[in-house]
Amino acid sequence: MIDTSLLLAKASRVRGHLERVREKRSVRLDEFLADLDRQESILFNLQMAIQNCIDVAGHIISDQELGVAGSTNEMFYMLQKEGYLTPKLTEKMVAAVGFRNLIVHEYGNIDLGKVYEIAHHDVEDLEQYLKAILKKSAPG
Repeated sequence: MIDTSLLLAKASRVRGHLERVREKRSVRLDEFLADLDRQESILFNLQMAIQNCIDVAGHIISDQELGVAGSTNEMFYMLQKEGYLTPKLTEKMVAAVGFRNLIVHEYGNIDLGKVYEIAHHDVEDLEQYLKAILKKSAPG
C-alpha cells in the first residue's frame, strides 16, 4: 500500500524547492548570468525538486511491487505502464533526470542559458508529475 503521507511530504518538498526557483528566476537573462548566488540557488533547488520526484517514483514502485528498475529513467517508464504518467510526461521526467545528472556530475559544463530557460518554462512539468501521481495514488 502506498504511504500517502510520505507522498504528500515529498510533494511538499518539491513544491517548496520550485517556489524558491520561481522566486530566484524573476530577473532578466543578463542579470541571471552575472549572479552566481542566484545561479547556484536555482540549480540546487531544481536538483532537489527532481530528486524528490525520483524518490516518489521509487516509493510507488517499491510499495506497489512493480519490479526493479534498471535505471532511474526506467522508473518513469514503469509508472507510465501502470497508468500514472502519460508518455509525454514520462519523457519530460526522463529529461528532468538527465538535467539533474548534469547538475550532479558535470557542473562545469552546464549551459546557464539553458538553466534560465528550464527555470522559466520547465518547472511546471514537475508540478504536472506530482498532480498525476497524487491523483492516481489518492485513496478511494
